[in-house]
Order: sequence, then structure tokens, then C-alpha cells
Amino acid sequence: MLFDPINIEGLSIPNRFVRSATHEWLAEEDGTPTAAIGDIYEELAKNEVGLIVTGYSYVNPAGKSDGLQQGIYDDRFIGPYRKIVERVHSYESKIVLQIVHGGRQSMTQHGYPLLAPSAVEDSSTGKLPRAMTEEEILETIDDFVNASRRAMEAGFDGVQLHCAHGFLLSSFISPYTNRREDKWGGSVENRTRIITEIVRRIREDVSPDFPVMVKLNATDGFDIYSGHISLDAPECVEIATLLEKAGVCAIEVSGGIVEAGSVMSQPGVDSEEKEAYFRRYAKMIKDTVSIPVILVGGIRTRAVMDEVLRVYADMVSMSRPFISEPDLVKKLENGTEGARCVSCNRCFDKSGIRCNYDFGL
Repeated sequence: MLFDPINIEGLSIPNRFVRSATHEWLAEEDGTPTAAIGDIYEELAKNEVGLIVTGYSYVNPAGKSDGLQQGIYDDRFIGPYRKIVERVHSYESKIVLQIVHGGRQSMTQHGYPLLAPSAVEDSSTGKLPRAMTEEEILETIDDFVNASRRAMEAGFDGVQLHCAHGFLLSSFISPYTNRREDKWGGSVENRTRIITEIVRRIREDVSPDFPVMVKLNATDGFDIYSGHISLDAPECVEIATLLEKAGVCAIEVSGGIVEAGSVMSQPGVDSEEKEAYFRRYAKMIKDTVSIPVILVGGIRTRAVMDEVLRVYADMVSMSRPFISEPDLVKKLENGTEGARCVSCNRCFDKSGIRCNYDFGL
């Protein structure tokens, strides 16, 4: 099944491999995507990665969360992105733009307020965000819709809303970070409302046929003994069903926020038992929704990939292995048993993402 095509809302993808969104630290300071980012995506396309999800692109300058992060908050980015998309489309691969607002994890050096659904201190940084006003929520929905329009005009095959890892949309769906008592908080439906409204508006204002995917936090990642009221099963399944009903066409299942430790990019994945660490969440969601489910998180060996497609999900998503081996799909097709990635996490390099294992850095 790994090399079988799959159709996602009319989007024909040549195989079941997904390059999960990965920040490259290679944009211009104002967020303009560079040819160096295009080099990475073209190399993945040339090596037959079926679906490429870009590094996260911020929809508003206030939502920038890292240095040299790419942006999509202005029409001037359409042209540079179009050049990148054209390079990918020289091959059979498809490419979607991941769009994000950093929320309580945004940078604070540039004078914008730190915004979140509720004023909950980030225990990893000590920063206290301000609760968003109704007007700010509605403006942020507009920002995501406009970003989607720009992505479509640039030729992307769709967008992926980043609703994971503690960024703004993720913090809305979590009861740990969303303690509002209005229509944007409280029940699961209310906490998911900002996302379903974004999807509805994209369908109405951009195109009813433009694919909208979601990267979904299935868990915040806190230990059950932490005492935190946070996102986990079965709420994540209810959220997934609301997203499908709203018009989301695929869900990538992930998990973890910074305050819960190294849940989202777990180090030392050195055995099959440690791989696919969000699989049980993916299975619960796959058993409930009818849209494709994509699983990310420590997938390394061919045996686990095959098991994922048999039981847990419809597509296999990886980040770190493709940094180490952009030609991994071809290698697997030719009999390689798995990725060489050792999950050391040294590839997240602020001078530009790369595998530093071979360099001993």
C-alpha cells in the first residue's frame, strides 16, 4: 500500500508518503520564501515524496513564532511561492502550504501583543499572553482565509491549518489553554469554532473545491498524573468529526505542546516499539471519520509503515527522516528496510535545517 496512489478530495497523490511540515529557518527576515526553501521541496519531489507540506507560514506578523520563518500575510508573497510550486509540479508530487498563527508561542521582540484564547502563562517561558477580544478572533479568521486565497493563487494544491503543538488554533481546542466562557470556549464545539469558521469561510470566500487539511493535536501530551485538564481522547475524536463535517478533507494526527516536554519530536526512536507514538489516537480517529487520516511521529521502519497503513492511518508522514534522506521513498521502494534517522533532533538547526548527525554537531 505504501506505493499505491490515494485521492484526497480530487487531489491525486502518487503514493502514501507525506513530508510533514518542518521549519527550515531559510526565509527572509520579513517572511519571503527563498530559492533555498524551493531547493528542499524540489529535492523531495524529485525523489517521489507523494505529498509535501511546507514549513509553517504565518498569516499575520503578530503570529510569527520563529526566526527566518516563512510568511503568507501579504500578496507580495504569491510570486515567490508560485516559483517554488512550479518547481515541485515539474514532478508528480503535490504540495500544500501549512498556515499558522503562533498565538501564545509567538515572538515578542517585534512589539505585537502576545495573544491567546485565555491568559494562561506559558510555564516553559514564563510569558503571559493576553486573552483575545472577539474582534481579534474575527480578524484572525480573516487572516487565515486571506492566506488560503494567496496559497491558491500561488498554485498550491491546498492548505493545511496548523492546529497542533500549542500554536494559536491548537490552544483554542485545548481546555488547558482555552478557559473562555463565551462562544469560543467551554464545550468541544465552541473550542473548535475558530477552526470550523475558518474552513467555512475558505469554502465560501476562496473556493468550495480548494483542499483544506488539518494537522491536529490529538493530545497535549501531559502525563495523566500532572493534574492538568488538557486535550486528549475522547475529545480529539469529537474534534475530528466536527472538522470533517465542516469540510476538512484530511487530518494529520500529531500531539504535544512544549510545556509537556519532548512529546512532539521524541528523541531516541531506536526500536519498532517506540515508533508511531500517536498511533492509538490515529486509530480512534480513523474508526470515526471517513476522510483520510495521516499519521506522524517517529515512523522509521518499513515494517511499521506497512502496519500503520493496515491498521492506523491512510498515509505515513515523516519529518526528520526526510531531512536525513530526501531520497528515502526511492530507497524503500528498492528494498531498504527503514530510515537511517536516529531521532537525535540535531537537524533543527537555526542556520538552516540539515542532518547534523554525520557532522558530529
